[in-house]
Amino acid sequence: MEPQLLLTRLLNHYFATPVDSLLRALHVTPAYAKAPITNAVSMELLVFAALLVYFMIVRLTLSVETPNGVQHLAEITNNFVKDQSEQIIGHGYEQFTGYLAALGLFILVSNLLGLIPGLESPTANVTVPLGFALVTFVYYHYHGFKSNGLQYYKQFVGPVWWMSWLLLPVELISHCARILSLTVRLYANMFAGDLLTLVFFSLVPVGIPLIFLGLHLGVAVIQAYVFMLLAAIYLSLAVAHEH
Repeated sequence: MEPQLLLTRLLNHYFATPVDSLLRALHVTPAYAKAPITNAVSMELLVFAALLVYFMIVRLTLSVETPNGVQHLAEITNNFVKDQSEQIIGHGYEQFTGYLAALGLFILVSNLLGLIPGLESPTANVTVPLGFALVTFVYYHYHGFKSNGLQYYKQFVGPVWWMSWLLLPVELISHCARILSLTVRLYANMFAGDLLTLVFFSLVPVGIPLIFLGLHLGVAVIQAYVFMLLAAIYLSLAVAHEH
């Protein structure tokens, strides 16, 4: 069993029994019945709680006349995501801004947790990026069918009907490969960043590891942006009407 973080131990101490019962009711057998909550899950719950508090503070302190720093940060984030969405998706981008903003913020905060002593980036666990990728996969296909109806299938068979037998398997494989691409890109970069930081801190407590903390910060921001950007690109392809 992996070494448990303090938050993970606390969650398992109080909630291991009901979580284990819930998993077994869903026909899922946890690897460790006495500790079914993993570090990745506890870190995701921490990110969720932090973002929930952040959004509540923004909502409760909204002011037109005297906006505070938290509101300025929220407005900057929202405007950035809106600009990116408008450029990539175009008409109708507004309905996707909320999802892309939430996705980008969740991944960013998850990536940055690894910089805090006693915590770790949940995105360094492959199941977490896989979850983001699967949700995004379902999300853009749902809006593809919602926007185009049954005509959405033309994206998979191409404009020439007699070539559909060849294009259909290629397109299906291509779309499934997007899940793998999104997962591996985020997971590999965050896992490597966490591992390098841990190794250098164990070898040299001060000095050089600070450089890797800076690199980790840069990678965390870039990977969150790239994931959000790719999600926007896939959405733009799905909802496009020119097939």
